[in-house]
Amino acid sequence: MKSKLTKSSVKEAVSQAFDECRLTTFALFHDMDEATFCSQPHPDFSPVGWHLGHIAYIESLWLLERCAGSPCLFPQYRKLFAADGLPKSERVHLPNLKEIRYYLDTVREKVLEYLEVADIEPQERLWRFLIQHESQHCEIISFVLELHKRNGELGASFGDKGRWGMERETSYSSVSLFSKSSQLSTFTEMIQIPSGEFEQGSDSSDALDNERPAHKVYLDTYMIDRYPVTCGQYRSFMEAGGYQNSLWWSESGWQWLQNAPVTQPLYWCSERSYDRHPVCGVSWYEAEAYSRFVGKRLPTEAEWEKAVSWDVQTNSHRTYPWGDEEPITQRCNCVGVAHPRHRPIGKTTAVDAYPTGKSAYGLYDALGNVWEWTASWFDGYNGFESYPYMGYSQVYFDQQHRVLKGGSWATRPWVLRSSFRNWYHPGVRQIFAGFRCAAD
Repeated sequence: MKSKLTKSSVKEAVSQAFDECRLTTFALFHDMDEATFCSQPHPDFSPVGWHLGHIAYIESLWLLERCAGSPCLFPQYRKLFAADGLPKSERVHLPNLKEIRYYLDTVREKVLEYLEVADIEPQERLWRFLIQHESQHCEIISFVLELHKRNGELGASFGDKGRWGMERETSYSSVSLFSKSSQLSTFTEMIQIPSGEFEQGSDSSDALDNERPAHKVYLDTYMIDRYPVTCGQYRSFMEAGGYQNSLWWSESGWQWLQNAPVTQPLYWCSERSYDRHPVCGVSWYEAEAYSRFVGKRLPTEAEWEKAVSWDVQTNSHRTYPWGDEEPITQRCNCVGVAHPRHRPIGKTTAVDAYPTGKSAYGLYDALGNVWEWTASWFDGYNGFESYPYMGYSQVYFDQQHRVLKGGSWATRPWVLRSSFRNWYHPGVRQIFAGFRCAAD
């Protein structure tokens, strides 16, 4: 979403984005059964129905109560849908989908009425934050649905369309592309990023607090993979006994592996037709171990962002790898707003499928498809100021969360940009995360 010249055009853009975002939200719940809506497939994540109600609660809290000064429309939901209201295990006792849809629709009707009279200029950043808040929770809904699928809990209405939950990719012939292993060596190519300054972060109206302020960073020359690590490449680590050999693991990573022994990524598919797709569902520890196995390392957040966003020819920062034109599904694998009925439940694409989306330095697949782990701990930039509340970012500046960049196939366009920062504990592997490697 770009800044507009007039208040009326800002309101129009916000209203359109709210509508488009909500259509894609409801599409996730099309034909969903009550068990999927209310149950908890993993103790660390709330039921998908809770996330839907939480979206309405936050929208009402910030725009109707705090901005418009209105009383709470549904006080009976405050404890249930507040982030600090109930433990995750107690969030399974939910109103049904019809009731929560009514909750969302009623709040949204009042919100759009308020938008007509609101002083949008001082509030624009908050409205854009709330669009992104909904988008982020819908990505959580997407991977919780995948956890349901893995547990065999999705109803028949969601279909049985393969390991990734969607139709198979038909753009590539497994016979022609995988008959020679040398063809996969294409994806091992690295790009040299020359030393110098670049601009990290963003001060745009949609930039979240942890992206601000934009600032200059100097980096020495380094190398970075042109493509994310593919399933074909990662298979070599697995077949070489990578999960059994402590040589490739850090001390903390090896301890993590002993406590929760795994032998493959969470969303692994053994079919060779996925060899060109990025590996997906790996923890930071797994990404670190593979990087050591191939004699490389994970890039820092700054290294990743420079390679993805910096245009050395114009000496300027790009909002997206390809420039400043907003994300479309022809440039990256993300949730497209043009087809809101399309449910992208678990679909990756080949890492070289979007040549028009590459960065100025030539990196492919940097936005969408899979999130990418970096070596950096999540922390605030110099001059950081929390917004709209301390709990959004600042409480996670604890040296316990690693930064991820780039977005996934389940990411909405409103949170797809080079400066956007995601963060998780290094042992989490339920998110749609992969990585690419770097070297000095």
